[in-house]
This record gives sequence, structure tokens and C-alpha cells, in this order.
Amino acid sequence: MSIQIITDTGADLPKDFLERHGIKIVPLSVHFHGEKMPSDTDAPAFYQKMKETKALPTTASPSPYEFLEKFKLVGEGTDIFVMCMSSNISSTYQNALIAKEMYEEEGYKNTIEVFDTKTFSLGLGLLIAYTVRKIQSGMTMSDLKQWVTQQTKEIRAYFTLDTLENVIKGGRLDRLRGAVASVLNIKLLMKISDEGTVDVVEKNRGMQASLNSLIKKLEDKQHDFEKAILAVCHSNCEERAKEVVKMILAKFPFREVILSDMGPIIGSYAGEGGIGVAF
Repeated sequence: MSIQIITDTGADLPKDFLERHGIKIVPLSVHFHGEKMPSDTDAPAFYQKMKETKALPTTASPSPYEFLEKFKLVGEGTDIFVMCMSSNISSTYQNALIAKEMYEEEGYKNTIEVFDTKTFSLGLGLLIAYTVRKIQSGMTMSDLKQWVTQQTKEIRAYFTLDTLENVIKGGRLDRLRGAVASVLNIKLLMKISDEGTVDVVEKNRGMQASLNSLIKKLEDKQHDFEKAILAVCHSNCEERAKEVVKMILAKFPFREVILSDMGPIIGSYAGEGGIGVAF
């Protein structure tokens, strides 16, 4: 029995990875001043538009009907495993559950599981990459859900931001404190919590200090580097991301590296110049 992975655009996986492994995407939508952004907008164009706009773009989860239509495209006899970004930051998971009920009520026989991964960006992307391996090794749906549940407790994801502008715009930091932090060149180091939310773990003076602190976090986890995957994403700062990959690999010999743009869903809050690392 084959298994089809379906996820959302909160996973921040590269297009070539998605195509190579046949992963289907149900996109969240992004709106500037109420106008929907074309789904094929590339990252540089998105970040340029965001810089030119005073208010943050808004995002909206796909409807249950959008999920349902994607489910119906899966061939008969193929199980469906839906991996959604954290339910604590998006209603994507809830809408996928509704779509599952609709799918089954319409009489479709494919087994379908909808999973709240409690993570997002390349935390979700990395989880999907490991799941692909398990499916290729022949893991069944019943074992897969149990394995993914355990794996969500193992994957760690950190972000550091170059600018606090979007954090201020989004109301997560008041303007006075944000202005003081900017003058002092404070950079936030954050992590995805076990509940699938964002926690600030450190404040560093300067981007390089924050990146060094982020890289040091990799020492807190044991890796089987012969099998391990490193995932790094960036918000329109590819050269910085490549340098981070180089710094990490000099200390930690990961077998595989996924390097990706931080898409509009997460990039709307991170702002330009941010780096995310999942391991």
C-alpha cells in the first residue's frame, strides 16, 4: 500500500524536494491590504513588497474544501497522511480534520490520517523529510503515526531575526521596547516550543553572536550523523544561510542538508534577514 504525504505551505520545503518525493501542498493564502498575493510570487518579490508596506500581510488557512479537493486527487488504494503545521498558530489542522470527515462521508475508501505536528517552517519540513524515509523503508500507516508522534519530541528548531520591525508591526513587541532593542543591536533567538508556539530563549548583541548561540544549541542533542538531516531556511538572505550551513558542517557532519527559503507564511513574521535551523 502506497502512502501520499500532504502538507501545507507552512513547511517551507524547497520546490525540488516536494517534486522529487511527490509531496502535495495545500497552500495558505497571503494578502496585502486585502489583495491576495499570487501563489507563484517568488521570495525576493514577496520581501520587497513587505518592505514597501506599512502593515504586515495577513495569512489565511486553506478551507476544508481546499483540503477535500486535494484528497480527491489521490488515487484509489493510496493511504493519505496529512502533516499540518502547529494547531497553536494556525487553523490548518482543524480544517484538514473537517475535510477528512467530508471525504469519508462521501464514501472514499482510502485510509486518511491528519496529524498536528506541533511545529512549523523547517521544523515541519524536517519531520516530513524523515517521514519520507520511513515510507520508503516500508513503514505502514499504523506504525507511521506512532513514529511521527515520537519524532515530534525529538526535532528542535530555532530562529534568529535580523530585524524586529515585523515583530513590532505584529504586536508581539511594543514600539518603545523595540526601538531600544534596535538601538542596542539586540537580536532575538527563539525556538519552537513543545506546544508548537514561539518562545524567546535569548537576546544577543549583534547577529553574529546570535548565530553563534544558535549553532551552539546543536550540541544539546545527540546525532547519528550517518543518518541525520540538517534543515536551514532563510528570509531572503541566502548567502548568510550558506555561511551558517558551512559553520555547522565544520562541527557537525550531517549526512544531508536541506536549504530553503522561508516562505511568506513564516516570513511575514520573521522579516528579512532571518535564519531558521532545524535538527
